[in-house]
Amino acid sequence: MEELLSKIRACNLCNDLLPLGPRPIVAASPKSRIAIIGQAPGSVVNESGIPWDDKSGENLRAWMHISSEDFYNPDKLALIPMGFCYPGRGKSGDNPPTAICAPTWHDQLLNELQELRLVLLVGKYAQDYYLGDTAQKTLTQTVQRFEDYLPKYFALPHPSPRNNIWQAKNPWFKASVLPRLSQEVASALKEK
Repeated sequence: MEELLSKIRACNLCNDLLPLGPRPIVAASPKSRIAIIGQAPGSVVNESGIPWDDKSGENLRAWMHISSEDFYNPDKLALIPMGFCYPGRGKSGDNPPTAICAPTWHDQLLNELQELRLVLLVGKYAQDYYLGDTAQKTLTQTVQRFEDYLPKYFALPHPSPRNNIWQAKNPWFKASVLPRLSQEVASALKEK
């Protein structure tokens, strides 16, 4: 695993596509029980080098009912973005994750996670990639049907504060999805 993580952190396959150059950000251990597959690091995370080290990460940890200590323990959680580097700013937020990371590295990483029990698919890029034809037409529909993808996958919207309007329009998310998420997370982290 350490050799693989070193290769990923040294990757420069999409150097020409990245406005700030490559800085792959990932965390994992063979003992990781939950994998969080998100979009790509934002500018704050690119600067700190710590995955989910921003308001989105705070929101995600609150959704999961998990401490920062557990969240950043690679023996508990693997933090794997669809694109490992900051993709730069677009017209309405960050650019999409680069398309080369997931097909190049994800299978190798996931094959090393010997204790994996649950994969959180955060955002449409991760859901489309992993759920393929079983993903619904919209992120909202996919998240509404989250139970269809259990026990392996749990579909979530991105926890960005920009999605507060989405949450306000979809009160079922807080009422039904988040309680189940915290249950699934607690179960996946429980010692067997």
